[in-house]
Amino acid sequence: MEYTPAAWTEPQGPCLRRFDEQGDLDSVNGALALRPQIEEIIDRIWDEGFDRIFFMGIGGTYASAMQAEVYMRGRSGLDVFAENAAEYLTTGNRRLTERSIVIYSSVSGNTPEMVDMVKKVKAKGARVLAFIDTPGSALTQPGQWDYLVVYPKNEQLKFYMTAHYLMYKNGEFPQYGRYNQEMEASLAQGLVEIEKAADGWAYEYAKSKAAFLKAHPDLPHYFIGAGNQWGAAYSYAMCYWEEQLWIRTKSISCGEFFHGMQEIITADTPVTLFMGEDEQRPLAERVARFLPRVCGNYTVIDTKELPLPSVSPEFRGSVSHLMMHAINNRVDAYLELFLRHPLSIRRYYRQFDY
Repeated sequence: MEYTPAAWTEPQGPCLRRFDEQGDLDSVNGALALRPQIEEIIDRIWDEGFDRIFFMGIGGTYASAMQAEVYMRGRSGLDVFAENAAEYLTTGNRRLTERSIVIYSSVSGNTPEMVDMVKKVKAKGARVLAFIDTPGSALTQPGQWDYLVVYPKNEQLKFYMTAHYLMYKNGEFPQYGRYNQEMEASLAQGLVEIEKAADGWAYEYAKSKAAFLKAHPDLPHYFIGAGNQWGAAYSYAMCYWEEQLWIRTKSISCGEFFHGMQEIITADTPVTLFMGEDEQRPLAERVARFLPRVCGNYTVIDTKELPLPSVSPEFRGSVSHLMMHAINNRVDAYLELFLRHPLSIRRYYRQFDY
């Protein structure tokens, strides 16, 4: 984080603020290069046998778990669940047995709910596949995992890589080889190009949102999404606008939007709809048709309008949440500037015991 005066000088237009092209390329390509390691782990799990798969998380990592589960739900006959770690600690889940596989990701490697969750599932005898960002952290220590991958960021990509190989092993993803060939050849560059292409739009969006927020500080902003974009909307509202920017938000899935939230949308309610390209896109299209009839302050971000030329249309839905993340990276860089609020500071999170 820069704290020099130049870092907080408002540009007259988009300037690709806080954009590290080579760093982004290396990050995504490095994650894609984990595929042989992930395949080796899944081969071992497959040979040993299992009954069910649980993607577990808390906060943003729970959102990623939801994305992996909804992606596999309509494509795979494997028993796959998304589980909130805090809820598992209190409620448990009798479907999770000593033959189950728990897959989770942790950035810090020491989040209390995740540490306690691992203890509980290990005591039950379940096997644990851990994706940890931080080397040497508590959750990387011996006894805390059965299979371990240490690599920073890209948890959504790592979860989907795991899901794809599981489905391939189960005879449900015959395009596996062609899919990986396309992703490894072009995904990193494609996401970088989306950030560059979206920079001007993100500048104007962030500027207008910052101005509206200053005029209406108590009015929450609503984020809506379906399919893997529901996890994206849920995470973006909670982990970015609430936790990092201290902006009041509410997130809702497209499927539930018409059963409550639609009644409180008025002409000036700030709403952003995330539209992806997976099988739940029709749910988002229904919301998109409704919003102009009652709201004059809505935004639709549709990944179908974004360039990703080297990825086949049939595969775009599997990365549309990553495309949305690329746009949101640009928005965050300018919201941080217009609100004069560094993304790294927190009022309460990890500031004291609670």
